[in-house]
Amino acid sequence: MEWDWNFVWQIMPTMLQGVKITIIATLLGSALAAVIGLVIALLRRSPNRIVSRSVGFAAEFIRGTPLLVQLYFIFYVLPDIGILLSPLVAGVIGLGLHYGTYTAEVYRAGIDNVPRGQWEAAKACNLGPTQTWTHIIMPQAIPPMIPALANYFIAMFKETPLLSAITVLELMNQAKSIANSNYRYIEPITLVGAFFLVISLCSVFLLRWLERRYGRIES
Repeated sequence: MEWDWNFVWQIMPTMLQGVKITIIATLLGSALAAVIGLVIALLRRSPNRIVSRSVGFAAEFIRGTPLLVQLYFIFYVLPDIGILLSPLVAGVIGLGLHYGTYTAEVYRAGIDNVPRGQWEAAKACNLGPTQTWTHIIMPQAIPPMIPALANYFIAMFKETPLLSAITVLELMNQAKSIANSNYRYIEPITLVGAFFLVISLCSVFLLRWLERRYGRIES
């Protein structure tokens, strides 16, 4: 089968729509993962052992099961108990939950890296817990975390083709639909690889800049 440029230009709008959905799912999933990861990291530091151990067990369970299984559970099983989600929402929640358990470890390491003297200084200044976290701990903990968080962002982007399993019309699903409808696979699948390669390379360059900018910050 020969490469057909006319077919490429014909399918390009549909492929670009798939790229758009892929990027949206990645951005929303990353934002959700960042929030969930922070919540998990803070709850695991709770003095209440029941809370910390329960959250830790849940995080380990999510991290230890495949993302694809979690997506199937959210999209196909939850409707049986009355929770019906659109494919994109289910996909974003699945990505956010799964990667939130990984970003939690990044937050934990960043928080633990803040010198003990900073906690003691905040206490000596009579700062409350909220002031201590927002003005002392997190401003020092977050910058060194950024390169690691960006790595998970790239990894999440590469796993978005799994969303096709729950009918999200992302890039891979659009390509499969075009290929099955036209019985031509070389152009759509090659375009999928090209789009992922270009976006991943751009993300890697951004990651390298973040590492130079934040990776060597000392506490």
